[in-house]
Amino acid sequence: MSDDYYCTSKKSDGICPDVCGQQDSPTTLSMSRLRCMLRGLDLKTIIFLLVFVPTFIVGAYLHGQKITYFLRPLWQSPPKPFVEITHYYYENVPMENICKLHGWGIREYPRRVFDAVLFSNEVDMLKIRWKELYPYITQFVLLESNSTFTGLPKLHNFAINRDHFKFIEPRLTYGTIGGRAKKGENPFVEEAYQRVALDQLLKLAGVEDDDLLIMSDVDEIPSAHTINLLRWCDDIPHVLHLHLKNYLYSFEFQIKHRSWRASVHRYQSGKTRYAHYRQSNYLLADAGWHCSFCFHHISDFIFKMKAYSHNDRVRFSHYLNPTRIQDVICKGADLYDMLPEEYTFKDIIGSMGPIPHSYSAVDLPSYLFENPDKYRYLLPGNCKRENG
Repeated sequence: MSDDYYCTSKKSDGICPDVCGQQDSPTTLSMSRLRCMLRGLDLKTIIFLLVFVPTFIVGAYLHGQKITYFLRPLWQSPPKPFVEITHYYYENVPMENICKLHGWGIREYPRRVFDAVLFSNEVDMLKIRWKELYPYITQFVLLESNSTFTGLPKLHNFAINRDHFKFIEPRLTYGTIGGRAKKGENPFVEEAYQRVALDQLLKLAGVEDDDLLIMSDVDEIPSAHTINLLRWCDDIPHVLHLHLKNYLYSFEFQIKHRSWRASVHRYQSGKTRYAHYRQSNYLLADAGWHCSFCFHHISDFIFKMKAYSHNDRVRFSHYLNPTRIQDVICKGADLYDMLPEEYTFKDIIGSMGPIPHSYSAVDLPSYLFENPDKYRYLLPGNCKRENG
């Protein structure tokens, strides 16, 4: 080896030994190593590394959630099918006949019914719900916290609007709970904590064995005739899930994906626990309505997106832009730009894209039609929201 090629370093990185003696700075050394690594690659490979690999990384960051949801059939099996119970109803038909059609007997007197909810900020939906159920509810039970499931502080919105609910005041059991406001904690932990507190409030409300207990979110509204059926019929299942027509933003956009989490329980001391997951294999068909994100003001959309247990779906700050939210509502698109939660590729592809507009306002909660000016935003053809 000549003196010009002499190197005093006793270390070698094994990458490109012939650069030894040619560098005079760390930057020059790094560039020399890069040239050595690229020396054996053809032009197509270099273009792939410099263009397609970064593009793939950016695409995975922006659309990783969509990819995961699209591939759901590969990593998650569909849940066990429900045993679906046909729902029979016609106005003014004797209850004995209706119960018999379901394979149930008739009681000498109806069961007491307790409607229990956790409340956040859905004032309009709560009033529509309680007006629908009012004739058949023994006790309305409501619990609210001073923080959201995600640890954000919030007002006691029911207390502020309590004057709007004077019609149920004699039958109301109302309670508040101090949220733990632990930011960064899994929101479902706080949600479970509040549901346990609701169990305690139900005991204070006087619930007893074999009373009917409705477990559902405020926007999951059983129809009045469904609850009347279940309070009069004997031998109904101890736990019965309700298949609700599923709507988004208003009753203009009906979702194909069905809503089943609402349930009715024949209360059992020491056994019944307030929950919002599957607790039975029985599902009663066409039992009411679920109207999710059905708000009058854009500010309420933003609050819920940040406040409820799935706030991790707000992956980018522009999702909360009021102009974008208004545009998404009128299109019937998804606020989180997500694919539908289905378990087969056929169902995923068939449900992709905006929800088709519906022009039917038949068989909806009656209070909507008794107050059409106040609730016009929930009816088909009225997608514009107030900033508020």
